[in-house]
Amino acid sequence: MADNHRQLFTSESVTEGHPDKIADQISDAVLDAVLADDPTGRVACEVLVTTGTCIVAGEITTTTYVDVPRIARGTIDYVGYNDATYGFDCNTCGVHNLIQSQSPDISMGVDTGGAGDQGMMFGFACSETPELMPLPIMMAHKLVRQLSDVRRQGILDFLRPDGKSQVSVEYVGNTPTRIEAVVISTQHSPDISIEELRKEVKKHIIDPVVPSNMVDSQTKYHINPTGRFVVGGPHGDTGLTGRKIIVDTYGGMGRHGGGAFSGKDPTKVDRSACYMARYIAKNIVASGLASRCEVQLAYAIGVAEPVSVRVDTFGTGVIADERFAELVRETFGLTPRAIIDHLKLRRPIYRKTAAFGHFGRTEDSFSWEATDKASILRDQAAVAATAK
Repeated sequence: MADNHRQLFTSESVTEGHPDKIADQISDAVLDAVLADDPTGRVACEVLVTTGTCIVAGEITTTTYVDVPRIARGTIDYVGYNDATYGFDCNTCGVHNLIQSQSPDISMGVDTGGAGDQGMMFGFACSETPELMPLPIMMAHKLVRQLSDVRRQGILDFLRPDGKSQVSVEYVGNTPTRIEAVVISTQHSPDISIEELRKEVKKHIIDPVVPSNMVDSQTKYHINPTGRFVVGGPHGDTGLTGRKIIVDTYGGMGRHGGGAFSGKDPTKVDRSACYMARYIAKNIVASGLASRCEVQLAYAIGVAEPVSVRVDTFGTGVIADERFAELVRETFGLTPRAIIDHLKLRRPIYRKTAAFGHFGRTEDSFSWEATDKASILRDQAAVAATAK
């Protein structure tokens, strides 16, 4: 991209009350319940939520007992759907448990330390934000988190759990320079006027989050642009596990493999290898060796080592991308077992990942956000440059 080339990039996020995110959180709450008592349990849990109904299905192999209906209702309650007037209520919705055990054909390859499936996984990092994430998705996440916090604190008592954000950022070259548009759509009580809602959301949600130096007189704000949004959550739209994979990752700025994350234990490389790819990319950027980095890992089912490792620094790397790929293999354990052990993935840490993104987080349990390998990579790159 030319240094003076201008273009817009847009990313979205959703609140924890979005129906797809409710499904993700229930899937990961079931996973956490298994891992809390049985760290080697195998879980592939899918959820569907719709008016009055929650269906939990998938394959689980574990030595512990999991009360799936209780977990589902507790998660729905935590999200905020605990009032029949919202159209979906944790106390009265039907919960259908259709869990079965994992296929022995898959277990055969995983038991020996191989990958739980084939596929390609991507990780991405860039120097646009302190979290080393693209600015559009970080802004979108912060807006829906603010929407959630303001609702939970009772600051705006007309807010309901469902909501979405979208942020369009103008770039000059690879540098974000201003925010072109902000979109907020929030579920609300029927008692608030659209004029009052728009004023209060601008004051309490947008203004505290969006940097004032990134907006100007041309920045557009679209707050509940369709007007009324009373019917929401599973009553307004069916939710499914794994349908918000771009929200979960990089907002479209970095590539995404074929698999979703939620409800999958870490033997599934769809999840664990994506976390490792992010960890690698973030450490490369944190080391100062590149300002943008995308890592691709690919696996074959039942095979431990990745069949390919690719690094792309988009021309920003201080050494060749091929050398970065070599350094990655030398520095990081890339078998499923090594990934699980290094990132401590057999813990009940996953429900928290299922809202507001899996990356760019600062909580201690997000071990793949650490930058503890940055200095090692920097030293190895210096040796490589000297040898060259």
